[in-house]
Amino acid sequence: MPLTNTAIKAARGKEKQYRLTDGQGMYLLVKPNGKKYWRLDYSLYGKRKTFAMGSYPAVSLKDARSRRDAAKALVAEGIDPVQHRKIHWQKRMEAAANTFEAVGREWFSRQQDSWKPGHAKTVLGRMEKNLFPWLGNIEIEKVTAPLILPVLRRIETRGAIETAHRCKTICSQIMRYAVATGRAERDPCADLRGALTPSQPKHMATMTDPEKIGGLLRSIDSYEGHVVTRSALKLAPLVFVRPGDLRKMEWKSINWIKKQWVFIPEKRRKNIHNPRPLIVPLCEQALQILREIHPLTGHGRFVFPSPRTDTRPMSNNAVLSALRRMGFTKEEMCGHGFRSMASTLLHELDWPHAAIELQLDHVHGDKVSAAYNHAEHLEVRTKMMQAWADYLDELKGRSVFMEQKCL
Repeated sequence: MPLTNTAIKAARGKEKQYRLTDGQGMYLLVKPNGKKYWRLDYSLYGKRKTFAMGSYPAVSLKDARSRRDAAKALVAEGIDPVQHRKIHWQKRMEAAANTFEAVGREWFSRQQDSWKPGHAKTVLGRMEKNLFPWLGNIEIEKVTAPLILPVLRRIETRGAIETAHRCKTICSQIMRYAVATGRAERDPCADLRGALTPSQPKHMATMTDPEKIGGLLRSIDSYEGHVVTRSALKLAPLVFVRPGDLRKMEWKSINWIKKQWVFIPEKRRKNIHNPRPLIVPLCEQALQILREIHPLTGHGRFVFPSPRTDTRPMSNNAVLSALRRMGFTKEEMCGHGFRSMASTLLHELDWPHAAIELQLDHVHGDKVSAAYNHAEHLEVRTKMMQAWADYLDELKGRSVFMEQKCL
């Protein structure tokens, strides 16, 4: 006699488990603790087997009968429903492991150890906020350019053009990783070329007019702020390294005998596999600045420590704030502008392009060695750095002459 919902609800646990049959091999197994489970007994190739179809009330009587009918249809085709379900779940597990989000997180886990923590946090944030909510559940092999484009344009609509381009790059890196690991055929991001609004390059405010540079240098010399900040300002145009590298300059990295500052630029610290140091030849003017500040900060780690504690470097806004206090607007000059200033004028002074690029730390790997012997190039750069400092002194003096002439 077929089961009814009333009979199922009324069933209680007994000392031993028992069955309430429904017909066609299906029954409700009632355990001593009162829990109830749907089962189906069937025969396949002469062997008697049992198929578990869930528990009551999670699976209703109606649903259990539907599962029974589906299982018996498989048996009629010579397919074992237990094995069929295992294969089905295995495919679902594989699909879940091969979604865009799963592959993206796997790619990220393999990359993050070679990145600085701040950069890794930014990349993960971009994936979680801008990509995974819309692409995360899609199987990686089914991610196409038409699916990616609306996601990127959603970022564009809020005015984050640069973020949209960076998210496209992340998508491309995830897809290339999927191709490399055999889970996708190609990177569809290649088809998005030209589909996004072009990002406008951010030009760092700088000075390239000799007279204005002379005025800037004189303002730095007469700056009345903290001596550490003034020393950093005076050194910045002479070494033209990245602002982050300048403020984190350490005394142990200075070779007084060779007159060099040797360190691994912050940009390359993101990648532990490229630890090549940068050699900055120190001109006489730079050495003099360091000698003057050494009695004040030489006992600590940093050349330009924070005014609050010598265990940390000066703020990344210290130089920028000083420039603003001296009256230079954000359109006129910034801390990074000393690099553009040096690059522009050194090229105008006909110094070798490769030497300038290496000193700016723009050249990577063996590109420089292909054009120059290392020792020969270092000699050229040493001469260039001293000539550059002398040229800046000349501009400073020319500024004095022009001011006196105007009076």
